[in-house]
Amino acid sequence: MAVQSSRPLDGRTVLVTGGTRGIGRAVAEAAHRDGASVVVHYRSATTAGQELADRLGSRVHLVAGDLMDPAAPARIWADAVKAVGSIDVLVNNAGAWIASPIEDPEPGGIGWVEGWQQNLALNLTAPADLCREAIGHFRRTGGGIIVNVASRSSHRGDDPEHLAYGAAKGGLLALTKGIARGYAHERILAYAVAPGWVATDLAAGELDAERTRALPMREVTPATDVAEVIVFLASGRSRHTTGATIDITGADYVR
Repeated sequence: MAVQSSRPLDGRTVLVTGGTRGIGRAVAEAAHRDGASVVVHYRSATTAGQELADRLGSRVHLVAGDLMDPAAPARIWADAVKAVGSIDVLVNNAGAWIASPIEDPEPGGIGWVEGWQQNLALNLTAPADLCREAIGHFRRTGGGIIVNVASRSSHRGDDPEHLAYGAAKGGLLALTKGIARGYAHERILAYAVAPGWVATDLAAGELDAERTRALPMREVTPATDVAEVIVFLASGRSRHTTGATIDITGADYVR
């Protein structure tokens, strides 16, 4: 009798964008732990990517690309497929909290127009382009899974300095829902997760002790908490959750 593997991602391949730090790194580590072959995308963190690959060992592949470049998503997808042959799961994690101030910025700072352009390019258009590549690939291979990393800002909007970020992440939720509804019959599943404050480099510069104590759990959400939800969704163990958004905020934002 064949022995069943206890690792839920054995035999699966997962592409994680922005995979060398924060949530993306935690996803890469958790997916690898659960048996997946992981393609880790990064923009310029070559050293961090190589250190992650060396630490995890086998079943890790690295691909580079600047998602601000409109041509990058197609190249990244092609490089990932070349590395592993076929992809089963896309995790659109890469993103940034880019300002889009209404008022004129300080000299050298980013302004309204640039803020909107950069937020839409990185936080919405690039993930959409990768979703498009994934859908075409999954239709040929018999199905697959997309997990998009959105934000609590997708629901409630963001602060006045980051209106474009909230709008872009809201668009990412609409994209996820549309994919789920449109392609479920072809065994293509799409989910979103919407974290609040997560213990990453970005949060370290924004949350002081007083603001942390004001959180319901009195702590910032660990990146590993977000990663565990993502790898569960990537396992396909809850197919009928497709189209849903999972909030991961430690009750800081509930709806």
